Amino acid sequence: MSTHNECQDPSDESATTPPQPSRRRFLQSAAAAATVGAAPHLRAQTQTPPAPPAQVQQAVPPRPVTLTVNGRAYTLQLEPRVTLLDALREYAGLMGTKKGCDRGQCGACTVLADGRRINSCLTLAVMHEGENITTVEGLATNGALSPIQRAFIEHDAFQCGYCTPGQLCSATALLNEFRTGTASTVTADVRSRPAQLSDDEIRERMSGNICRCGAYANIVAAVRAVHEGGGQNGSAAINETNGGGNSRNA
Repeated sequence: MSTHNECQDPSDESATTPPQPSRRRFLQSAAAAATVGAAPHLRAQTQTPPAPPAQVQQAVPPRPVTLTVNGRAYTLQLEPRVTLLDALREYAGLMGTKKGCDRGQCGACTVLADGRRINSCLTLAVMHEGENITTVEGLATNGALSPIQRAFIEHDAFQCGYCTPGQLCSATALLNEFRTGTASTVTADVRSRPAQLSDDEIRERMSGNICRCGAYANIVAAVRAVHEGGGQNGSAAINETNGGGNSRNA
């Protein structure tokens, strides 16, 4: 007599139960599905519109620029964008003028243009044709140091010396400015000539020149010694040679 509890043949179960996929086949199927799903996105990323061709700017050819530096005429082949500082150093070979911040903040590149002190890194060389440029190499006369150069040595007004060329040019113009009656922001009455070249006047007038070694006290002493000793006449001679003019450090 048959009952429902009779054991079934194992072969019958295998015939009715569907085969289970293996782990390897499952992972392969999942990877394939992910690749197919990401394909449209990747295709959209790769099909970006082509960038427009870059415009090629034509280089401006150099042109002859004649600069009168320390009494000598230099005819240099310069692009219009070359600064006066680079023209002096890289083209004229006058390495005394230093490149510090190259932003007009430290004063290391100070030179004299017609006796007026300027930051040569902030001006173009082509703008100074016809002017008389004086660098630190031109402060001495016939091999003799100028009064301010001697005072800097006597008062130990420099240490590393990197800022010294700009300090010397600035101090030279400072003495000329005071001699001609130019006031400063610390002058009690800017409508009249300063009464004396005090330490405060010197500090303010030299404020555009930074000394990272901190020799400010000795720089002030050197300028004051030249002023009190009448050495400003030496700087006046340079000013007259350069055609006059005065202003504060630009």
